[in-house]
Amino acid sequence: MFEIVIIGAGMAGSVLAERFASSGKKVLLIERRQHIAGNCYDEVDGNGILIHKYGPHLFHTDDAQIWEYLSRFTEWHLYFHKVKAVIDGKPVPLPFNFNTLHEVFPPSLADKLEATLLERFEYGKKIPILELKKSVDKDLQFLADFIYEKIFLHYSEKQWGLSPDKISGAVTARVPVLIGRDDRYFQDKFQAMPKFGYTKLVRNMLDHKNIKLLLNTDFHEVMNLRGEEIYLFDKKFDGRLIYTGQLDELFDKKFGELPYRSIDMKFETVDEEIFQSAPVVNYPNNYDFTRITEFKQIHPAKSPRTTILKEFPQEYVAGKNEPYYPIFTDEAKAAYEKYSAELSRFKNITAVGRLAEYRYYDIDDVIKRAFEVFDSLNH
Repeated sequence: MFEIVIIGAGMAGSVLAERFASSGKKVLLIERRQHIAGNCYDEVDGNGILIHKYGPHLFHTDDAQIWEYLSRFTEWHLYFHKVKAVIDGKPVPLPFNFNTLHEVFPPSLADKLEATLLERFEYGKKIPILELKKSVDKDLQFLADFIYEKIFLHYSEKQWGLSPDKISGAVTARVPVLIGRDDRYFQDKFQAMPKFGYTKLVRNMLDHKNIKLLLNTDFHEVMNLRGEEIYLFDKKFDGRLIYTGQLDELFDKKFGELPYRSIDMKFETVDEEIFQSAPVVNYPNNYDFTRITEFKQIHPAKSPRTTILKEFPQEYVAGKNEPYYPIFTDEAKAAYEKYSAELSRFKNITAVGRLAEYRYYDIDDVIKRAFEVFDSLNH
């Protein structure tokens, strides 16, 4: 009956379901949660505000193909994301840029640091703090140490539950200094939010006669692996299985659990029109939570109240909370390689996405990855 079975109705699984269905294939999409859209899932709360249940998801891309594809399923509202970080009790712009310099340092020092940065780096570029730390210039070393201590160090310790020396450099590389005065968090060509939310966008994407959606269903309930064969509803399945869940779960954790970091999402109603000075404010120091998101600033709404989200990082425990972020330690990578080798034994299983590939993806990146998988399998 089905030529394609996809596990997981997040962005990767949903894009692939739509692509294969539109090419004429019969698709079964299985999702363990009671809703589509994965961690992009959003809904209107009691205050009339569109909230993201699994934390803020911001769309930005330089890829016109991805923008045009998603535009088939949604209207947009223009949105440039702004983030601040509380440094010594004062919210200042992120990424750290020339405006931030002048807010945290005396004028003479800020002017000197700005001039030095302009001498060494091209205007408009983002420079990772690790690159600054390697500089022979003492002023740039000072600046890198300041940003590392005030913005990165304690935030990362809270976020990951690890000391920074045990965290992959890929994480540190995401903390840049912007050479300029652009306070936008992203500088991509296309930046906007789905006008009616991600859930509506994905629902439109999956509205196809060739897609059968099975919610509230763990894939183990309907399929299993026997040797190197797949069985669906107790019958051998010779089609293509696309898996977007945790790779260790596909193989019953035979090589142990892959570690993830989770977050306790705590939503609050505040009796104010606007609560904070930016849509997202990071709290690197002093607080147990890492950041506060105010969704009214992301999705404008008429309400005398506002909804905020505080994120408290925590250990991931299977069955109790959500696996948000793969933990990129050497041990974790080695464990993933064992599962990846096991996967290679199966000629008709493809792993796609954040959990299945054990890596971090932005929304546009995971859509691009889905396009690549579709093209490789649909020839």
